Amino acid sequence: MFLIDDQNPSSIGAFGGDTYTPNLDRMAAEGMKFTRAYVSSSVCTPSRYSFLTGRFAGNSHSKLYLDAVGGKENQGLPNFNVALERDKMNVGNVLREAGYTTGFVGKFHLNSKLDFPEFYKGKGGWSDIPKDASPGPETSAQFKHNERWMRRYLNTLGFSWAKNVYPENIHSPYSMHNPEWTTVAALEFIEENRDRPFYLHLCSTLLHGPDGSWRKSMDHPLVTGEGQVESLPEVMTPRAELLQTIAEKGLDPDSHVAGEAWIDDSLGAILRKLKELGIDDNTLVVFAPDHGRDGKASVFSHGGCQVPMIMRWPNEIPAGLVCEELVQNIDLVPTFFELGEAKKPDSYRIDGQSLQPLFKTGTADTWRDHLYLEMGAARATVTKDWSYIAVRYTQEQIASIKKASLQNLPKSMSYIGRLGIGVRGADHPGFFDEDQLYHLKRDPKEMENLAGNRSSAGRLREMQSLMQQDLESIGRPFGEFIPGKNTTEPGQLNEQIDLVKQLEIKGKTVTVPNALRNESDASDESTDQSTGDDKAKRKAEREARRKTRQATRSNNQNDSEN
Repeated sequence: MFLIDDQNPSSIGAFGGDTYTPNLDRMAAEGMKFTRAYVSSSVCTPSRYSFLTGRFAGNSHSKLYLDAVGGKENQGLPNFNVALERDKMNVGNVLREAGYTTGFVGKFHLNSKLDFPEFYKGKGGWSDIPKDASPGPETSAQFKHNERWMRRYLNTLGFSWAKNVYPENIHSPYSMHNPEWTTVAALEFIEENRDRPFYLHLCSTLLHGPDGSWRKSMDHPLVTGEGQVESLPEVMTPRAELLQTIAEKGLDPDSHVAGEAWIDDSLGAILRKLKELGIDDNTLVVFAPDHGRDGKASVFSHGGCQVPMIMRWPNEIPAGLVCEELVQNIDLVPTFFELGEAKKPDSYRIDGQSLQPLFKTGTADTWRDHLYLEMGAARATVTKDWSYIAVRYTQEQIASIKKASLQNLPKSMSYIGRLGIGVRGADHPGFFDEDQLYHLKRDPKEMENLAGNRSSAGRLREMQSLMQQDLESIGRPFGEFIPGKNTTEPGQLNEQIDLVKQLEIKGKTVTVPNALRNESDASDESTDQSTGDDKAKRKAEREARRKTRQATRSNNQNDSEN
C-alpha cells in the first residue's frame, strides 16, 4: 500500500496530467486505473485512519475521539481528533495474526497520548521538539529518539516491523522531504521478506506542502526524520539527473512537476525491486493519496475526496483495466483481509467492502450505487451523477458562530474549526450552505448549488434519503437526520451564512469589505419612515446589528491581545 499525501488526478500522466510520471503511467497500463475512487475524509488523520482500519473515522472508538466529541449520544465531528485504538483492530495486526509479516514506513499521524499514556512518560517517552529548535546534534538526537519511539508505538499496535517513520508531517528545523529515506526502508523490508507473505504500508511525506517546497527539498539531501544524516541512500534516480530528464521532456524542472516526478521515482524503485526478486507478478501494489490538494477539509469531490488510485497485480488484474465504479479507501482493508484469508475479530467493525469482485472486469453487478463522506460538521452522499452535502453544526458550534466577529466567522464556520486548510473550499459559492446539491457531470467542480431549485426538489429528497440510510447504519446523531444530545436543525444561521459569503477568504487571511463594515452604520443613520410592525422589525434589526458590532469590537480586541 503506497500511500502519499495531497494529490489530484491532474498530477499523474495516466489521468491526463501534464507532468512526468512514467512509473505510475506504466502501472496503470499494466493494471487497473480507478476513475471514481474516493477517500471518506479529506485531511490526513481521518483518511489515514480509514486506510488502516477499513472504517469511517467517525466510527473511531479511540479515547482521543471520545474525549473530543463525547459519547454516541453526541454528534461526531471527525477531523484531526482520531487515533488507532489499543485493541489492535487494524490491518497491520490482523494480517500479522494471519501469517503475514507486516511493515510500516513513513508518515503516521495517528498518535494519541490519551490512548497510550505510557509512551509519553519517563526517559523513553516522547520528546517534544520546539518549533523554533535550532539544527544540530542535540536536535538530531531528539528526532532520532522520536523515530525509535514510533517503531515501538507501531509494534504495540500490532505491526511486525517499522522503520524510518515520521510521527506526523515533517517538522522544523528538518522540514524537508526525503523520499530516498522512506524508500530505502521499504526496499529493506521487501528484501527481508521476499520468501514469505508480507504487507507493507508505505507512506510518503510528498506531496504535502506548497509546490515550491518539493523542489526546495531536492537541494537538502542530508535531512531525514532522524535529523541530519551523513549520506543519501542510492536507491532512486539521482536528483540532478531526474531534474535534467524533466527538462529534456520539455517540462519545467522548477515547477510542480519536480515533486510529482520525485514521488513517481520512489514508486519506480519499489516496482524494480519486486521485479528483481521475481515476485512482482504475485504482489498487489496499490497507489493512492490520502486526499486531494485543492479541496482539503471539505466533502467536495473535486480536489477533495475524489483521488487517483491505481492497482497492479499481473497474476490477478488484467492489464489496462479501467474501473468507473464508486470505490473508497474503506474498501482496501477488507480487500486485503479477503486476499490474505485473514479472520478479523467479531467485534472489529468494517465499513467498506472487498474490491476483489472488480478485479476481472472493473465492474460488478451488485456494486454500491453511492458513497458516504464525512468531515467535521459536514456529511456528503455521492452517486455517479450527483453529490449532496449537509452541513450541520452542534449546539456548541452554533453558540460559538453566533458570537463570532466578522473576522472570525470563517474559522468558526469551517467544517473543522480552523482557517488555512479549513477554508480551502470557500472558493466554492456554496461551501457554507447548510444544504448543497451538485450535478457532477454538468458541474464537476461543484460551483452551482442546486439545493434551492424547485426543479431539483425530488433529487434533493432522494439524496437525503440515501444519507439517512448511511447515518442510521453508522448509528451516531447528525442534525435533524438523527437527533441527539447536541444536534441542531438547520435554519439557525441564515444571517451568518449571508455574512460569511461576503468576506474575502484567502488561506489564513480574512478581509472584511468596507461596504460590509459600513452597511450597518449607514442603516442606523437612515430615516425610518415605516410605521407599525415595520418600525418594530427595523428596530429589532438595528439592535441585532449593534450587538454584532459590539461583539466584533470585543473579539478584535481579544485577538490583538492574543
